Formats: sequence, structure tokens, C-alpha cells
Amino acid sequence: MAFRVARCELHQWEEPIISGSRGSGTVFFTGCTMKCKFCQNYKISRAHDIGVEVNDKQLLSLFLSLEEEGAHNINLVTPSSWAKRLIPVLEKFKNLSNLPIVYNTNAYENYDTLRSLDGLVDIYLPDLKYRDNELAIAYSRAPRYFDIATKNILEMIRQQPSNIIVDGIMSKGVLVRHLVLPTHSSDSIAVLDYLSTITPTPIVSIMAQYFPTDEVLSHPVLAKRVNQDEYKSVLDYAEYVGLTNGFIQSPDSATEDYVPDFDYDLVIKRLQNCKKSV
Repeated sequence: MAFRVARCELHQWEEPIISGSRGSGTVFFTGCTMKCKFCQNYKISRAHDIGVEVNDKQLLSLFLSLEEEGAHNINLVTPSSWAKRLIPVLEKFKNLSNLPIVYNTNAYENYDTLRSLDGLVDIYLPDLKYRDNELAIAYSRAPRYFDIATKNILEMIRQQPSNIIVDGIMSKGVLVRHLVLPTHSSDSIAVLDYLSTITPTPIVSIMAQYFPTDEVLSHPVLAKRVNQDEYKSVLDYAEYVGLTNGFIQSPDSATEDYVPDFDYDLVIKRLQNCKKSV
């Protein structure tokens, strides 16, 4: 069974400690363990059979090509569906490179598989989307989301307990993201309340980039946008509970302009141009 890759390029739109000045070497995999109604990457997340089919050797070549271009890290985006198969590729990459591996995930992971990644992932970049499990079912078809995600985040922190940042670039650690949704600032506050209890405290990124995609324009809640008062209430609570080590977003990030271009031909072209022998 081959991997499916939808994009493989330097990416400038992650948090500054991930993207840096040269970009994060992102590899977007198709498929997802959640079915979020509002997913901004829905074109690639809803199926596992789109994108470019690559084998282990080709995937490794893609990693190395991103390193050659100057990537600060190799950023695996929605890798959960492929996690077990990634292990031998990551093991080989670790023998060839010191570049950090970023595991960019919704945290709705298989716990045992996550444990098997110990020593292969340098930076965990999980979402913590919901505190309310009923919301997770309604919006993402993800039963027991909070319970599963928090167990996994604690395992990520066990694997990478120290956030190491040198010259503005993260090389080890855990950065937890949370996307504020319209009318649900109270759930965002509950998420932050939980994160404030974790020791050591992870870096937290509170995102304002939600916008309604074409898929939810008729939804009574998700068709709305997050207003400034909602977002500010979440930021104020983060400061109140001491979550001051992290990132926030400008309201102008709530636009489809920041959704990556999933041009599969670019992946094919990169594969053809890979020069390093692996």
C-alpha cells in the first residue's frame, strides 16, 4: 500500500518558530481520522485515494528534496492514517539527516501507534479542537475526542518534554493549536482551562483563521464568522490562566487565501527532479 501525497512544498504559514525564514518542509497526506464539517482542507481530507501515490523510497526522496531547498524541518501534515507505515521511512531519514520531524495532527490518534513514534518525532504539533465531546461528534464525527486527544497530547509531552528553540526556530517540543469557532468561545475557554493544568505547560497557538467554506454555508452556526469579541474573550482567558507562551492570529487570517494550493502536478514534478540517491 502506497502513501498518498497532495502537496510537498516549503510552507511559510505555520507559527514563526516552525516556518522560520526559509519555510517548513510540508508534506500534506490525503485522508484524515476526523470528518470536520468545516475543514479548510476538505479537498484532500475526505478521501484516501486522491493525490499522488508514492512508495517509501519516493517519500524519503521528497523529504530530502525539501531539506536541499533549505527547509527548517520536515512537517508531516495529517499523517495519522499513514502513521504505522511512516515508521521505517522516518527511521531511514533519521540516519540521513538531523532535520527535525514535525508531526502535525488533530490528536485523534491511535495511542499505541503514537507510542511507537517515540524517538522518531522531534516536534509534535497537535490540535485540541474541543472540550465538549458532543461538539466533536456533531462537527467532526469524532466520539470521545477530548478524552482521546488529551491522552495523546500527554504522550507527546512525555516524548518531548522540553521546548527547545534556538535562533527563533523550534527543534524539540510540543506546540498545541486551538481554532476558535463561531459562537463557541465557551468551549475554547474550557480547552484553555485544561491546557493550563498540564505540566510542563505546552506552547499554545490560539487561531483566529476560521472561515466558512462552501461546505457549511447553509449551517446555522458554522456559516458564521468568529467576531472580535469572541476571539478577545478567549485571549483574555488565556492570559488569566497563564498561557502566555504562544501565538495568536490577526483577524485577517480568516480567509481562504491561506489555504494551500493542492496541485498534484507539483508533487509529480518534484519526484522527477529528486536527485539524491536513497
